[in-house]
Amino acid sequence: MIDPGAVVQFENVGLRYGEAGAASPPGEVLSDVSFALPAGAFRFLIGASGAGKTSLLRLLFLARRPNRGVIRLFGEDAVTLPRARLPALRRRIGVVFQDFRLVEHLSAGDNVALPLRVAGLGEAEIARSVTEMLGWVGLADRADARPATLSGGEQQRVAIARAVAARPELLVADEPTGNVDPDMAERLIQLFDALNRGGTTVVVATHDLHLLRRVPQARVMRLERGRLVDPAHPLATTAA
Repeated sequence: MIDPGAVVQFENVGLRYGEAGAASPPGEVLSDVSFALPAGAFRFLIGASGAGKTSLLRLLFLARRPNRGVIRLFGEDAVTLPRARLPALRRRIGVVFQDFRLVEHLSAGDNVALPLRVAGLGEAEIARSVTEMLGWVGLADRADARPATLSGGEQQRVAIARAVAARPELLVADEPTGNVDPDMAERLIQLFDALNRGGTTVVVATHDLHLLRRVPQARVMRLERGRLVDPAHPLATTAA
């Protein structure tokens, strides 16, 4: 059943890597995943290593299509949508990758500016946004630095600034605080919280259960062996 108020809707989604085959093939990394996220939701996605967190996120930001089931994003059927229309859908999604994926020949500032230039903003507005975002992640003095000269934690922060600079409708983050110290992790979660309170739907995959209580309006989705349990569990009982 279609939920007209959902930004994200999964119905009986299954994913396996390799050749497509039967409707319910063996070896699925995700099986029968169903959930809906209303506009403005904040979800922490948790689970043991290998539970399928990154695979679920890849479906969310349209890096893969499922082997079965239905995925709707912003009311669009993301499974059957023609490939020519996928870029426009992706521009509504901000992504923080676990491996950063910065453009090596661009400065930190130009990396953050990329989605803003794609969106067609003027250079003055881009400059203001880049300065604001780099300031938020504590890198205001590193705008001209190339990724190769930055530490892993600094690269992660640039990647986060790039993901949120265009104020996406949906933000998907894979272990965004895994390479930063606790104080910076707190600051980054505050940034995600502020974006969420401004209307952005946020999904953060994390193994750091200490972060869960930092966003009072958030709920937890837990993956176990590729299956989703507690699709919107209150934090009070999850992070105890």
